[in-house]
Amino acid sequence: MQALRIVPKVHVFDTFKEFNDEFKITKNDLVLTQEFLYEPFMKPLGIESNYIFQEKFGLGEPSDEMIDAITAEMRKYSFDRIIAFGGGTVIDIAKLFALNIPDKSIDLFEGVVAPQRMKKLVLVPTTCGTGSEVTNISIAELKSKHIKKGLAGDFMYADDAVLIPETIKGLPYKFFCTSSVDALIHAIESFVAPKSSPYTELFALKAIDMIVSGYKQIAEKGQDERFNLLKDFAIASNYAGIAFGNTGVGAVHALSYSIGGAFHVAHGEANYQFFTEVFKMYNKKKPVGKIQEANAVIAKALGIDAAGDVYGELEVLLNKIIAKKPLREYGMTEAQIEEFTDSTIANQQRLLGNNYVQFEREDFIEIFKNLY
Repeated sequence: MQALRIVPKVHVFDTFKEFNDEFKITKNDLVLTQEFLYEPFMKPLGIESNYIFQEKFGLGEPSDEMIDAITAEMRKYSFDRIIAFGGGTVIDIAKLFALNIPDKSIDLFEGVVAPQRMKKLVLVPTTCGTGSEVTNISIAELKSKHIKKGLAGDFMYADDAVLIPETIKGLPYKFFCTSSVDALIHAIESFVAPKSSPYTELFALKAIDMIVSGYKQIAEKGQDERFNLLKDFAIASNYAGIAFGNTGVGAVHALSYSIGGAFHVAHGEANYQFFTEVFKMYNKKKPVGKIQEANAVIAKALGIDAAGDVYGELEVLLNKIIAKKPLREYGMTEAQIEEFTDSTIANQQRLLGNNYVQFEREDFIEIFKNLY
């Protein structure tokens, strides 16, 4: 069994200027970013390049409609390298633009067009959560299908992943929370995944400790404490990305796509809704083995007894950071519990195969009911 693979070169710079001094962005590049990032970080440096501002083509997370609109714009430019400077939406779209992307991107996601790598790819995340800069997957909402779907393969890896803590400062508090809790989920799901190895555990365990420790500081000192922790959270997110990029993630992510697709809930926020409930179900179905180790890790980070209500105590901390909402507040109806259960089982087997223990249909229904 492969124990660990890290494909992109990982770079850390304190400032965007330091990054540009080394990578030297030119007119032979295409920069996919957002105008609110271009103005403070790129414009003052006088960087001449080809720019596409993602927000001009739609808001929120990637959809096939947004991707297709940006594809039409992209075809106006000649370039050798794509630089993605932004959050998860920008990064996921840029991964597709490094391929021979067709006019209808759904053809890539549904296997009608075989993916082929065409361009060099540099990913610069401005959140501290997805870890997407070191993974080989891109996720989009397929509007006509009303589902989210991932495209994965070695052809999706970046050539370079770049962390610049300076660029995370402007991230609003809510998005800092939902992105970083996504990183925490990546780390914990990776730790209990069947493909977990001693090598991936190193990255997962460190990420869990760094994020929970950071949350404890923020809960104690207030929201602004996060500004003192941006480098830690950026690195922890990267560690978690390396871990789950090797092992995959499971039921938390699989379930989140139901409300993400139906109600346009942001990826990290959607994952947060299912996080602790899934792990309570793992404990219920198979309380011995790797889950015991995970409980001990989380308990140690929280400073509590592992024999106690670990996930209840974790919920207390997380709710101090950002409150979790019942699913009904997103617009979900009770009748959709079975609909979303069956959709998850039918469409998310790629993720469900990474579960710590396999769930039955009634397990999914119980999770939805508990969260409704």
